[in-house]
Amino acid sequence: MLGLIGKKIGMTQVFDENGRVIPVTVLKVGPCRIVSKCQEETHGYDALQLGFEEISEKNSTRPLIGHFKKNGSPIYRYLREFRPFYGQKISDYEIGGELKADYFSEAEQVTITSRSKGRGFAGVMKRHGFHGAEQSHGVHESFRGPGAIGQCATPGRVMKGKKLPGRMGFDQVTLSHVKVVKVDAEQNLIMVKGAVPGHRNSLVTIYKEQ
Repeated sequence: MLGLIGKKIGMTQVFDENGRVIPVTVLKVGPCRIVSKCQEETHGYDALQLGFEEISEKNSTRPLIGHFKKNGSPIYRYLREFRPFYGQKISDYEIGGELKADYFSEAEQVTITSRSKGRGFAGVMKRHGFHGAEQSHGVHESFRGPGAIGQCATPGRVMKGKKLPGRMGFDQVTLSHVKVVKVDAEQNLIMVKGAVPGHRNSLVTIYKEQ
């Protein structure tokens, strides 16, 4: 699906025509430059490679600098590939062209992918919602523990997928059918209904839905 790269600015609220409050997340989308094209004949698939957030050479690597210069493009911090819809042709887009927030329209639905906030190492109560052990009747030293995690001699190991303490958060999350409430083409901002995973200034990818 074709789309754009952006950043999460934060949350606010707007009012609809009936005076009802709508919680929205503000996203700064683009401008994204078309850096290169992947074509079926050479790469095995069709896609557009977009760049977002221009940076200087000293903040990039030599292979990437060569890639950008080969296509006559400024150097960008983020690169993402977007495949077209079925039946859509990438020949309609030119290398060097820019896609901005007006690529989306109000009231349409989009798909958003981002990373959730990282919570660090967490126990089973915070990570999986375990209730914990009773606070009395001889229980000691294991009030917030997971309890039994397996059998004895058979199979003699902890089964894969067991809910245990570990890293919480910082997972890739995709939201589908998110409604675009407002588009500000001048400032390259779009407002989408509801919350979007991630902290402020976290990278988001917004896809058009067919």
